[in-house]
Amino acid sequence: MHKASRSPVILITGGGRGVGAATARLAAAQGYDVAISYVHDPSAAASVVSDVKAAGRQALAVRADSADPEQVTHLFAEIDRSFGRIDVLVNNAAILQKQCRLEDLDVARLHRVFAVNAIGPILCAQQAVKRMSYRHNEKGGSVINVSSAAARLGSPNEYVDYAASKGALETFTIGFAKEVAREGIRINCVRPGHIYTQMHASGGEPGRVDRVKDSIPMGRGGQPEEVARAILWLASAEASFVTGTFLDVTGGK
Repeated sequence: MHKASRSPVILITGGGRGVGAATARLAAAQGYDVAISYVHDPSAAASVVSDVKAAGRQALAVRADSADPEQVTHLFAEIDRSFGRIDVLVNNAAILQKQCRLEDLDVARLHRVFAVNAIGPILCAQQAVKRMSYRHNEKGGSVINVSSAAARLGSPNEYVDYAASKGALETFTIGFAKEVAREGIRINCVRPGHIYTQMHASGGEPGRVDRVKDSIPMGRGGQPEEVARAILWLASAEASFVTGTFLDVTGGK
């Protein structure tokens, strides 16, 4: 293991694009050393690493599917080796499948959506607790789960499975926050609304935000950086008495 990093270390799962990449870049600007995981796009991950290093911070990108326990174990071992610490975990990795009605969902899709969006964050949290908790003689830390306004709205006719998986993530947030509240770890959750990211293309409608923006009280979609600022506020000492809390970043919807 290298000598422990003197700077705080943040891990952002799914950090190669969208909200994850914006959070990585902003975290570097705020003084964090940054680790990201990715699955499909090494060039996007490399671009984030390059930007973090350009900001004068250390960076690490690890290919890891957060739904796979062995890959999660490997991810955290790489963080141990590179930084010797972890202060913040952002459970951002998630998948969205093509829009369809409930009756047309196949079971393989259901298993995969829940594996990545609900089980993956729990697996990552298990590893993080061992490196953060007072019970393990560590110095505390913060976990931010990235949910979705879909958990409140249900996403009928589009992706009820995705919405339900995010609902599971939110219930996990509540229980986990209470479980580790006296161990120096704060657990919070951000609910993005309609944000301009590539994720909508996964649902089969790249222009979805522009289609629905008139239904948003603020009349526009959000930018990934706006979600990143909310995540990093929850991670910071400014939120020192905040745990088990949900912060909507939805433009009022």
